Amino acid sequence: MKTTKRALRRQLPLQLMVLPGIIFMLIFSYYPIYGLTIAFKNYTVIDTLSTAKWVGLDNFKIVMGDKYFWQSVTNTLGISLLKLLIGFTTPIILAIMIYELKDGPFKRISQTISYLPHFLSWIILGGMVINWLSTSGMLNQILVGVGILDKPVNFLLDADKYWWIAVIADTWKEAGWGTILYLATMAGIDPTYYEAAQIDGAGRVRQIISITLPHLRMIISLNLILTISSLLKSNLDQTLVLMNSQNQIRAEVIDSYVYRMGLAQGDFSYATAVHLTAR
Repeated sequence: MKTTKRALRRQLPLQLMVLPGIIFMLIFSYYPIYGLTIAFKNYTVIDTLSTAKWVGLDNFKIVMGDKYFWQSVTNTLGISLLKLLIGFTTPIILAIMIYELKDGPFKRISQTISYLPHFLSWIILGGMVINWLSTSGMLNQILVGVGILDKPVNFLLDADKYWWIAVIADTWKEAGWGTILYLATMAGIDPTYYEAAQIDGAGRVRQIISITLPHLRMIISLNLILTISSLLKSNLDQTLVLMNSQNQIRAEVIDSYVYRMGLAQGDFSYATAVHLTAR
């Protein structure tokens, strides 16, 4: 105990630096956990957490038989897996392409343009996507102009196309920002590796396969683990902007379903049960 007390006194400045973070976690991460008890109650806005009637697992039984809940789970997994396939690999390919460019204005402009969508909200980008995919939008004008379509169509009203629209739009927004870690890793690769490969007669593709990708292995593995861990999370902002009554059957994800049940319809107990079940 004496040794521990001496260590604490010696580390007092460091302990004080950590204290605000601990207080923040207690207030915003641990204290709100008590609110999850409403999933086991019949909670209304006129009740308090302590006065609401206990109903046990009734809310969870309703969730398990709710076809709209399972529909939102299917949509969430489907969109997330497509984002894992397309959205995860695109930043790697884009980073290698940017890295292979010669230093100069074109390389800097390419990086800036690829980063820019990340800093725009989904309200702005969603409005752009809705405009482009409308019957009078840019995409229809191009497809009709080259003869692929006979007449304009509103792509966002087609539920079967929504998953691809959501994945491509999200990839467009985040791919450039996702290249930062890969470009930083590639900047630390010893140039002598490439010089030796050139002497041995290796072309650019062989250098990428044999030198660049092996050096990216650790950061790719880390990002893959983090991405897989969030498969059941979805982009609520994107869904609320792009979802409409025509594509809702394929656009509704877990977070938007919780939002609709809880805030839009006021069924807080059921929305909490849905969130706990999905997590």
